[in-house]
Amino acid sequence: MNLSQSTILVTGAAGVGVGFGVCQALEEVGARIIINDIDQNKIDKAVDQFTNAIGFKADLRQKEEVEKMFDQIATKVGVIDGLVNNAGVGLTKAVHEITEEEYDSLYDVNMKGVWRVTKYFVQQLLDNKRTGNIVNVSSVHAFASQPNYSTYASSKNAVEGFTRALAYELGQHNIRCNAIAPGMVHAEQNLDLIKQWATDPQQWVEDFIQDQQVLHKLIEPIDCGRAAAFLLSENSRAITGQTIYVDAGTTSMLFNKAFVTKK
Repeated sequence: MNLSQSTILVTGAAGVGVGFGVCQALEEVGARIIINDIDQNKIDKAVDQFTNAIGFKADLRQKEEVEKMFDQIATKVGVIDGLVNNAGVGLTKAVHEITEEEYDSLYDVNMKGVWRVTKYFVQQLLDNKRTGNIVNVSSVHAFASQPNYSTYASSKNAVEGFTRALAYELGQHNIRCNAIAPGMVHAEQNLDLIKQWATDPQQWVEDFIQDQQVLHKLIEPIDCGRAAAFLLSENSRAITGQTIYVDAGTTSMLFNKAFVTKK
């Protein structure tokens, strides 16, 4: 793959998770990377780790900040060829305990933020008579979930529905739209989340890999990034409206391995 002629905007990319893995993969194939996040200090640190990257701070919940970011990008960079809608927030809570404010906050980022950035990205393509690619970041929770994830899962289902319909809508402009859906991606901050239901998070992760994945290996952020890079490249030029599950086979299993091999 070669994306040396492409400029790609990745939202929520200044952390250590999937967004950063996308940036790593894009650097491998020579893309110019635009890193968006809400924290300028994190943006600066992230930009320093890549050879051809620039950062822009914007809170995707704020219309004015997104407008300003796209104005700055147009002035300093030019037309963006690709977009990875990675920015998102989690919510692990029983449905009957979630407040109106928590629900609104989740959807404000996970769906409205995706729509808002996509809107401005598509507009600058059409204004400049250019084609382009969009990759939205979904989750295995859009396929199957677990207790206390129902609202989060619904937001990722919304992302996948948006992806399919948008692919149809934008196909006439030769703009493609796909999604990746990560499984349990390895990141140290996940251990804090796992502590909510497991006394030994490290052992829980090992047990999950052995029992709930077809492939017995950790999923690293760059694994998700390489799937996104493929979808942004000409190698996938006939693919649109699809979701690739980067989950080491979790969603392909009808039963976990312990159940199947039980004597």
